[in-house]
Amino acid sequence: MQLEVGAILEGKITGVKKFGAFVALPGGKTGMVHISEVSNSFIEDLSTVLSEGQEVKVKVLNIAEDGKIALSIKRTLPPEPRQNRGGPHGGQRGGQRGHSDAPRVWQPKAAAPQGEMSFEDMMAKFKSQSEEKISDLKRVTENRRGGGYSRRR
Repeated sequence: MQLEVGAILEGKITGVKKFGAFVALPGGKTGMVHISEVSNSFIEDLSTVLSEGQEVKVKVLNIAEDGKIALSIKRTLPPEPRQNRGGPHGGQRGGQRGHSDAPRVWQPKAAAPQGEMSFEDMMAKFKSQSEEKISDLKRVTENRRGGGYSRRR
């Protein structure tokens, strides 16, 4: 029997090691299933999942020039349903209600109600906010230049 990449075969496990399991294939050939190709979930100890003499269905992943055959058990299993992780590209984000799939567009925040502020009060508030922003900007640029010293002329 001629083996080819992509073929799904029945085999018998002949040995289980820390790194993988050896499988006897039809035609007297032997291939290896790496531990990462056994299951879709994490396996710490392969001997808890597989044992010698166990019949398994494997898929041929690769046949090297030196005759080594790489096999996979997990690729013969039906795909697991994907779980919605709720990350930035799927699911609902923290505190956000379910919206349609319409693209998100930036909306300015509604101005907080300010009551009855006079023009002078609004100007004073604007001036204090501007001074705070300028002092923050100066502090950041001075830190980039290497500290709070000033140049002498």
